[in-house]
Amino acid sequence: MYTGQLTPEFHSVPAGDWHSADESAFFSNLQWSELRFRGMPFPRPRQTDSEDELYQYAVGALARRMRSVAELKRLLRQRVEAETEYGQTLMELVIRKLKDQGYLNDAKYAAAYSSFRRDNEKFGRMRVITDLKIKGVHGEVIDKAVSSVYEDVNEEKQAREYLRRKRLQKPKDRKQAARIFRQLSRAGFTSKIIFAILKRWEVDDETLSALEEETI
Repeated sequence: MYTGQLTPEFHSVPAGDWHSADESAFFSNLQWSELRFRGMPFPRPRQTDSEDELYQYAVGALARRMRSVAELKRLLRQRVEAETEYGQTLMELVIRKLKDQGYLNDAKYAAAYSSFRRDNEKFGRMRVITDLKIKGVHGEVIDKAVSSVYEDVNEEKQAREYLRRKRLQKPKDRKQAARIFRQLSRAGFTSKIIFAILKRWEVDDETLSALEEETI
């Protein structure tokens, strides 16, 4: 049973390590990770028909890191007979209790997640929007959080900080320019911002035209 203090905040993760931390949260302990690398099947999570046990499991999951409602539901489904009405009722009771206690809040989650991605990963807003959608956060909640977090962000400056973080420099040829274009695009920056940076780098017109054709 989890007895520690629950704090609905992101734990400190060094810049660049978010992905590994995010992925490892899907495994309950190091043994699961070891089994994965050995090519062995994951042990089946122990199921429960107790609301209190399910609640304690959920509290422990949230203590490790913040999660969206959809993410937590995916975890809880592994602990109950999710296809039964009783299992669904257990999950809803636990979810409602956590919401009432302020431990589960998609608006706070989206704001914290957006701030983390902006400051630590230097991502553009489009990448954050995409990632939050994957995590099951509703569109209106995402729009409000991202708009607030990125309100005063200069996207071109943000893109340059992303390039510095990745140690990407002025491209020497068309292949390198295309690689930088793809990386910035995946990081959530618009074509307009990317072309502005390439032009400041004095990338030749022929290369810019070729990249423009690829984006059409």
